[in-house]
Amino acid sequence: MRRALLTLSSLLGLVAAPLSVQAAEKKAPVEACNGCEALLELAAASPLRKDDRARDAARHPVETLSFFRVGPQMKVGEYAPGGEWYSRFLGLYLGQQGHLVGLYFDPTSGAFKADRQDGIRKAAAQYPADVAKFTGMSADKFAAYTLDAVPEAEKGTFDVIVIPRMMHNLFNWNIADSEIKAMRGLLKPGGLVGIEQHRAKADAPYSYTDGSKGYLREADVIRFMEVNGFDLVGKSEISANPKDTANWPDGVWTLPPTYALKERDKAKYQAIGESDRMTLLFRKRD
Repeated sequence: MRRALLTLSSLLGLVAAPLSVQAAEKKAPVEACNGCEALLELAAASPLRKDDRARDAARHPVETLSFFRVGPQMKVGEYAPGGEWYSRFLGLYLGQQGHLVGLYFDPTSGAFKADRQDGIRKAAAQYPADVAKFTGMSADKFAAYTLDAVPEAEKGTFDVIVIPRMMHNLFNWNIADSEIKAMRGLLKPGGLVGIEQHRAKADAPYSYTDGSKGYLREADVIRFMEVNGFDLVGKSEISANPKDTANWPDGVWTLPPTYALKERDKAKYQAIGESDRMTLLFRKRD
């Protein structure tokens, strides 16, 4: 790992100058990061990720984060870190010169009972230590906040916020408006939001695309973000899966890795693979 870190440091020197200028200019929009894919590949190859790497084929972290324009010196928020799979990757990538912040649900939003509220706050408090332990870096390289308790000084300081496979819960729990509004306030002018989300068919009925089945229509997500002050920068088919018919009675959890039906037809769902996913990039509108 020491050899990998030294190599990462040397590569960071190749991109440090333009990124430093960009970071110093608060109003500059986040643009593509030249040379960042090589740095992302290096983070992906870290021996520390030996247990996480099995998911790379379905989640495409290098291509996704490159599309989201995540540079190694940026301040990046990961929304709803959950199992911290992306956090571990981002910790390796950002931990030397950037800043990774876990962003957790607002526990007071009305979507959570008292015990769950307490669990959310405890998870946020533990987050820096979790990522530090995995990466071997200092915990002060990382931070985390629930969205009801973000310090005022943090607002307007984030370059990018990443939302992996979570928009369906926000819609289903009826907290999407308030959560996105809070995240918008954290972004710099021109800051970016990258969304990866299970994708329903364009003509799927609302009863299937209200979030309860895990799938959302791409057009609905785009329109929602536009209404909430964002412009669509681009779409990617990085995580598309045409084998997914996106009409499972048990929702997206029918497919791997959850296998809601347990052993029933497991080989069939294994052959289909993980869900068809949209990958969308939005820019904060002034």
